[in-house]
Amino acid sequence: MATQEKGRKFIVPIGPQHPALKEPGHFEFTVDGEIVTDATVRLGYVHRGIEKATESRSWVQNLYLLERICGICSHIHALAYCLGVEKLAGVTVPPRAQAVRVLVAELERIHSHLLWVGVAAHEAGFDTLFMYSWRDRETVMDLLEALTGNRVNYSANLLGGVKIDVTDEQSDAIWRGLDFLEDRTRHYLDITTSDSVFLRRTRGIGVTTPEQAKRLGLVGPTARASGIWHDLRVDAPYAGYADYPITMIVSDTGDLETRFVVRIKELFESYRVIRHILDTLPDGELVTRVPRRIKAGETISRVEAPRGELFYFIRSNGTDSPERIKVRTPTMCNMASVLALAVGHQLADMPMILVGVDPCFSCNDRTVVVDQGGARGGWTWEQLRQYGIDYYRRQP
Repeated sequence: MATQEKGRKFIVPIGPQHPALKEPGHFEFTVDGEIVTDATVRLGYVHRGIEKATESRSWVQNLYLLERICGICSHIHALAYCLGVEKLAGVTVPPRAQAVRVLVAELERIHSHLLWVGVAAHEAGFDTLFMYSWRDRETVMDLLEALTGNRVNYSANLLGGVKIDVTDEQSDAIWRGLDFLEDRTRHYLDITTSDSVFLRRTRGIGVTTPEQAKRLGLVGPTARASGIWHDLRVDAPYAGYADYPITMIVSDTGDLETRFVVRIKELFESYRVIRHILDTLPDGELVTRVPRRIKAGETISRVEAPRGELFYFIRSNGTDSPERIKVRTPTMCNMASVLALAVGHQLADMPMILVGVDPCFSCNDRTVVVDQGGARGGWTWEQLRQYGIDYYRRQP
């Protein structure tokens, strides 16, 4: 790992390409010996311009574009977008479609949490747990593939409803999968709270108090592990969550161990809700008609992604394309806690503190800083477009 001396201290860069990071992000930790005294982060290496691209595509095309913001949270991004557009259009989605949306969202939550357990265990050096959890994760991925036809971008949503239904055979397969996963999840909960080696990497590490969590604006399981009672599925039910209420999993310990416990216990709640949906799935249509042109106006849409609150701002000018779509992902909210918690901890704890918030760097999709001969600044869309034209003109 390269280091740069600065006075009598060292700045240790991690990333943008680093074994501890599964996506490109750049951190600089100032250390005094092994103790971190300052931390900075630069995001934006995966900037794909999705928000800007939505302005030149139709409402239907954007459904599939926004679903690709994140491969792990693809359904919840599409759901947040659909809820906002349907609110602007003034349409009501059939109850059966809303229930199916919740079903897929909770299956996706199971997938996301199991994936995170494996990645976090890997960063702690617990590769056995990593391999077992990812092996079991295949179960829920197979269920999603059987239900939607896809293992990553499920494309279950339509504007006005869903394109998939749940057959009796699929319902039976989901029941069997949940029975298997529930048994395995009990095993994971026992391991993460009793293994002495693992606990040395998690217990008492990266403690975030409720006051710090509020000040830093934490969301999702990261906040609930620090005593924050906030879950949009409870506080502002959307889709079918009013008919299928959930119970929040909250603890006020705030360390890395508690973040494992909260996420694993949330899996049990997802299993319960999915079974409830399968037992009481209402009859009826799966989709209602949405006009091609959405009437002018603006709205916000908030949903509880696996990592926390996902926020969409949508503005329509009355045409068949949006005027503006703004996405704020939970990682952007939780990333500040990594920098705050880093100070005072050992450098060896940094990968675990980082992975503790379940980061998704691609989800942030923030702009890059342009360095023009030492003059740093931003470019307008027209400047960036012209740069691309000039660049390719210079190519042989």
